[in-house]
Amino acid sequence: MSEHRIPSLKYLMGFEAAARHGNFSRAADELHVTQSAISHQVQLLEEQVKQPLFRRAGRGVELTVAGEVLLRSVQRSMTVLRSGLGRIATYLDPGLVVLVCPAPLLHGWLQPRLRELETRLPELCLLLSVDESARFVDEIDVDIAIGERPILQPDLQEIPLLRDEWVMVANSELAARLAGVPQDAHHLHADLVCLEESLTGDTTAPLFLGPLARFRKRAIYDDARLLLDATLDGRGIACLPRLLVDASLARGLLHVLPAYPRVPGATWWLSGVAEHPRSAIVGQVFDWLRAQGAAQGQ
Repeated sequence: MSEHRIPSLKYLMGFEAAARHGNFSRAADELHVTQSAISHQVQLLEEQVKQPLFRRAGRGVELTVAGEVLLRSVQRSMTVLRSGLGRIATYLDPGLVVLVCPAPLLHGWLQPRLRELETRLPELCLLLSVDESARFVDEIDVDIAIGERPILQPDLQEIPLLRDEWVMVANSELAARLAGVPQDAHHLHADLVCLEESLTGDTTAPLFLGPLARFRKRAIYDDARLLLDATLDGRGIACLPRLLVDASLARGLLHVLPAYPRVPGATWWLSGVAEHPRSAIVGQVFDWLRAQGAAQGQ
């Protein structure tokens, strides 16, 4: 057999079933064909590979050395193939909605609200992606996108969904300790944990040059979610997006420090097909997101 010639998948499936069962009749039952069909497939496969793959063993068959080598390869290949078909099946789910959302917003604001959405739409299967390079709503890869700016793509409905702000927060224990201390002495009782981008951002940098200048910086992170974890752990006070800490504030795990200014943050835009989305459920998710944004702004 030429090294580039791959045997028929039908032959390989018949061979794999016969090898697994050690019996042509049981393999035929599994594949809903006749025993003679399995025998014929194996015979043709043996002709292609120019090797005997089975030998008789009582009322059944057992693999030759060549058959064992081929079986391992066939089973690995079939596992990969079944996995791929399974992934394709996910994309055929009629309840599938692909939503792209920045990780901090998904982590802090959207994720805690998804249970309500799933209760409203029990048939929904959300595929959530934080890949912000997906800047094109095409009804194949992305149904709905949330981002810091509109996509400006024709035929999209794009609305400002949420307006964020930067707030100073501490966990419950640290906030309680600082409540009885004058603001100008906070740096004597707490350290500062920071997000790298906020040290140089146009709106946030003045905080670090002003009210926060006297604090010792305990750690600097390049991921706001890790900074949130550090703040929840009580490692210091932090300047974080209000929507990222939304769920933690609602649960009483974090508290906004009232003595510090709040500064404007990102405006998050919601983008989706303006008319006739890919499915009704895509439109329902878009409308739900829009309603959540409106409720947040009240």
